[in-house]
Amino acid sequence: MRTAASLLTVVLLLTTLNSPAQPEAKRANRPRLPEGARVLQNLQYIPNGHERHKLDLYRPQQSASPLPLIIWIHGGAWQAGSKENPPAIRFLEQGYAVASINYRLSQHAVFPAQILDCKAAVRWLRTHAKDYNLDPVRFGVWGASAGGHLVALLGTTGDIKDFDTGPNLDVSSEVQAVVDFFGPTDLLNMAAQSGPNSRIDHDAPNSPESRLIGGALQKHPDLARRANPITYVSPSDSPMLLVHGDADPLVPHQQSILLHEELQRAGVASELLIVKGGGHGSGFGSEVNAKVTAFFKRYLIANAKTAPPNAK
Repeated sequence: MRTAASLLTVVLLLTTLNSPAQPEAKRANRPRLPEGARVLQNLQYIPNGHERHKLDLYRPQQSASPLPLIIWIHGGAWQAGSKENPPAIRFLEQGYAVASINYRLSQHAVFPAQILDCKAAVRWLRTHAKDYNLDPVRFGVWGASAGGHLVALLGTTGDIKDFDTGPNLDVSSEVQAVVDFFGPTDLLNMAAQSGPNSRIDHDAPNSPESRLIGGALQKHPDLARRANPITYVSPSDSPMLLVHGDADPLVPHQQSILLHEELQRAGVASELLIVKGGGHGSGFGSEVNAKVTAFFKRYLIANAKTAPPNAK
């Protein structure tokens, strides 16, 4: 079993990987926005809610047409991280708006609080789409690690009403495209899939996964399955791009393979990129950036879906 000190090391590592494609020096300060772009900070997506119920909204130069939106969801083992410095900012230059959200961490509330918050943020953004010149039928999400887990859940639970609570329930929390960077899926199998270089005992009662569900994974399999995006896969799910390094020491790459295979069986458009020698966000190069760019272009611009139910 890992010590508390080693667990803290893992959490800190996951936090620093919040922006996987950017060097450490560039993450220290807010990225420079393109000319004409602006950011609206700390918009509260649940009135009088938790201090974490806030998002930042980045908009490019004024556009005559409603903008497609990419929503970044940060990582950090569900117990750290923030909406600051989202790597999705680079899409402002390509005509997208970008939102970056905070959500309650596992020390604030156990699962499903995290996905409830993400869905509330999506509904708030869709409700206020006209106010911010957003296209409510072109919402994509992108997340890494714990954020990858949450965007995968957004992609597979668009038709699951159990996770829609709070305000703006008259609009949909469905998203039109999902990019999942090395997100956990089947929590119960993470320990078995981990190699000798794994830096965490996923089954330990103080592991990030156990803290997420509020108890040791193997003692609470029903809670673990409820947090598994694969549990909810159906033919109506959002298209997904899954990216994972095959040398990831924290989240086994088999986690993304399991989700990809289940999505394919259901007939959902799913792309899987396994980065040879890639770690937990390290070793990702231009090929990954190009894949993400092409994926969002395909599903949010070239082949945008029609409106989800009750979208405004």
